[in-house]
Parts: sequence; C-alpha cells; structure tokens
Amino acid sequence: MSSSTVAGAAGLVQEALKVYGDDPASAAVLQGFARRLAEPLRIAIAGMVKAGKSTLLNAIIGEEIAPTDTGECTRIITWYRHGRTPRITLYPRRGLPRTLPLKRVDGRLVFVLGDVEAGDVDRLEVEWPSPALRNMTLIDTPGIASLSEDVSARSTTFLAPADTHSEADAIIYLMRHMHAADLRFLESFRDTEAGRSGTVNAIAVLSRADEVGGGRIDSLLSAGEIAERYRRDHNLRKLALGVVPVAGLLAQSARTMRQQDFAALQLLAGLERAEREKVLLSADRFLRSTVPEGLSGEARATLLARYGLFGVRLAVVLIPNGFNDPTPLAHELARRSGLDPLLDLLGRQFQARAEALKARTALVGVESLLRTTPRPGTGHLAAALERLQANAHEFRELRLLAILRTTGVPLSSELAAESEGLIGGRGAAAHVRLGLEADTPPGELADEARRYLLRWRAVAENPLTDPLALDACRVVVRSCEGVLADLFARQRHRQPA
Repeated sequence: MSSSTVAGAAGLVQEALKVYGDDPASAAVLQGFARRLAEPLRIAIAGMVKAGKSTLLNAIIGEEIAPTDTGECTRIITWYRHGRTPRITLYPRRGLPRTLPLKRVDGRLVFVLGDVEAGDVDRLEVEWPSPALRNMTLIDTPGIASLSEDVSARSTTFLAPADTHSEADAIIYLMRHMHAADLRFLESFRDTEAGRSGTVNAIAVLSRADEVGGGRIDSLLSAGEIAERYRRDHNLRKLALGVVPVAGLLAQSARTMRQQDFAALQLLAGLERAEREKVLLSADRFLRSTVPEGLSGEARATLLARYGLFGVRLAVVLIPNGFNDPTPLAHELARRSGLDPLLDLLGRQFQARAEALKARTALVGVESLLRTTPRPGTGHLAAALERLQANAHEFRELRLLAILRTTGVPLSSELAAESEGLIGGRGAAAHVRLGLEADTPPGELADEARRYLLRWRAVAENPLTDPLALDACRVVVRSCEGVLADLFARQRHRQPA
C-alpha cells in the first residue's frame, strides 16, 4: 500500500481527534484507531462450536497456549499478541485488569480464572514470544450458533457489530460443512452498517478435514475436492477469498511434537504392514491392542488424543519412508495437514495487504463517527475521507474484488477471471497477480506485466466494451502499471550506485 494512503489515514484520525477531543468516548475510539494503524493486523478466528478454532490457533502460533477443552475460557474472547515475555491479563467488565498466573500442565498453558466467571470477563490478552505473532494479532472467539445465546451473541457483537466498526481487520472462518448459519455470519461481517464498502476479507477453512474421509490416509484429498466445490459456490465465493481444508488437530500436534510422541510412533512404524493396518483399523481396536510391545495404554490414548487416527496412520507410513527423525517428520505432518497452504493464503491475502486492511478499518471507523456523532466543523474531515476512499488504488482494488465476486462486471468470463487475479484476488505479490512462479526473474515479470497492461488498455479503449465495465478496466490498468512501477523501483534499488 502506498505510504501516502497510510499517512493520509493516520492524519485523518489525528484531525478527527482535534475536533472530537472534548468528547471522551469519541476520543477513545479515535485513539484506538491510531493504535490499530501502528499495530500488526488483527485476524479473528471464528466459527461454530467445536469447529476447532483454538486448535488451529495453536497450530498457527506453534505453541499449545489456547484452551481447546470446553471449559469457561473457551467462552471468552482472547487476544494473542507478541510480547517479549509471556503474560496473561484479564480485563473484567467492571473493575481494573489483573495479571493471571502462568501455569503449564503437560506442555499446555492453563488459564486460572480463580473465582471469576466467564460472563464477567470482557477479554483476556495473552502476550507470547512467538515469531508468528510479530506480524499479526490473533483473536480467538467463542462459537457462533452456540446453545448459549449469550456466548454466541458475544462473538457476533464483537466481530460484526450493527452500528460500529469490527474489532477485527480480517477473519479466518472455520466450518465443518457449509451451513446457512456460516453464510449468514460471513455476510454480516462483510456488510455491517459501519462497513458498507463490502470488501471481501475472510478466508474459509474446512476444519477437521481428516474426518471427511473417516481418518483414511487420503482424507485430505477428499476434503480438498469438497473445499474446491465450496470455493466455486456462488454464495460462499462472494464472502471468502478462498477455502482451505485443514486437519487442525494434526497441524497442532505436528507443530508441537514431543520426543515421547515420536518414540511411540516409531514403535508402531516398526510393525509389519499387515499387523500395523490391523492395529489401526479403528480407534477402539488401537486402544485395545497389545502390540507393539512396550506401547502402554496411556501412550496409545495420548497419541490418539493428540494426532487422531488420521495423524497416527500417516506418521507410521512416513517414518519407514525417510522421515525417521522428529523434526523432518513434524514438518511433513504439518505440510500434509493443510496448514502450509493456509499460512501461504494468509500471507498472500492478508499480510501482503495488511496496511490497506488496517487503513480501511480506520477510515470506516471515522466515517461511522461522523455519521453517528455529527457536529459543526467536520466538513473538512468528510471531504478528506471521501478523497482518500476514492483515490487510494488499494481500496479501489478491494471494492472491485467484491463486485467481481457478487454482482459481477459485464466482461467475458475469461477477462473477469483474469482481472480478479491482476487486482490481487489470489494474492498481492507481483508474481501471484501475473500467474507466474515465485522464482520468475524480474525481467520476465516485467514483460508479462507489460503484456497484460497493453491487453487491458486495448479492452478499455475498445468501443464495444460495455460502459459499465470501463471503471473495472481502469482499475486493472492501474494495477498493471503499479506492478511495473514496483518492479522497476526494485531493479533500480538492486543496481550499484
């Protein structure tokens, strides 16, 4: 995103503070936006109850610090930020915040609320020295469509409030199957009253993907076919930038593999193939089995709880095939869990356009404040806001992406698909926009960008092009010009002085 747009959003917030400085509530909101512009991108993890939200969050962070049981803490909105030292802070609905004791049991962080009930807690904030949290703040939310209306409403109000900005800049939404409630929530997140620009800033995850195939080795392939069908579904396509199948439990355990896990898996892998397949025919048979010798019932239960039958089956096939050390095995299991494609999509869709998403959140918030709390002397703020929203090319790309995925543009299907890629619909990096490999030389990238630029200029200038499509063509042309400008700037930077 251009530094001028980010600076413009920050400047607008500061100007609004001068006007609303005598209103404590409005000033607090604006100061919050100023902090958000300086902080990492806020990504919320949402979904129905037992969709695997906390498990996936642990997998992304690479630490078992989010509670995955059904206790009180899973009913509380919990923020995970980067910090030099671990710390948990409880913010009550009434009263002063207080630090909770840090307690770990079997390698897992345990939240000790004491005599405080979940309903009395506004939020928990966990600071943790994880590299994954340097560039994003993750927000774990209670389940949508919970049997407890209070718990469900807490997430919906936090992520998709009716009359103010969302606390999240983007969402990872987990679903086991595509349900009407999933679509309703994603629609409300995209089209809250305060966020009418309607940008698409959600990624859908087909969670617990290993269960799709009953824990078979090829379960992720079956889940991938379902995810592709969902990805093409008209109702979901307009609400999510992609759909990724992930075996969350395997991803979490692979990222936090213990030496005793590997030793137990090695024992299983040492069995003859026919014997191994018989032992792993079902979870019950695995738990009742007495082979291999040396694998206790407790160790079997632990493996099953941490990796699931799918993960155990996969691991004992990989170990004899070259993954006979803990680190390579853990990396391969994480890759096969579907976590790597999700992290790649996060990088392409959210991290690469983090500044645009944060700036958009700030501008939507200022717009909401001007509308809900009008006062004299704000005309210059409204004018500056309109200029920023109209002229910032990153916002025009986000708006066009939403239009392409909803009402559509009168272009051929080939041109519509091509335009979506060029404006960053599959990722903001130059090679992704151009449909090329990451290691493509800069010269080839520039040649391809010029080819697209000439093609789309010709489409824009063609008298047969539908007038309703001309604005979309101009956005695509500007995106191609931006790719070329960035490539030339990088090339000049590399040249010796």
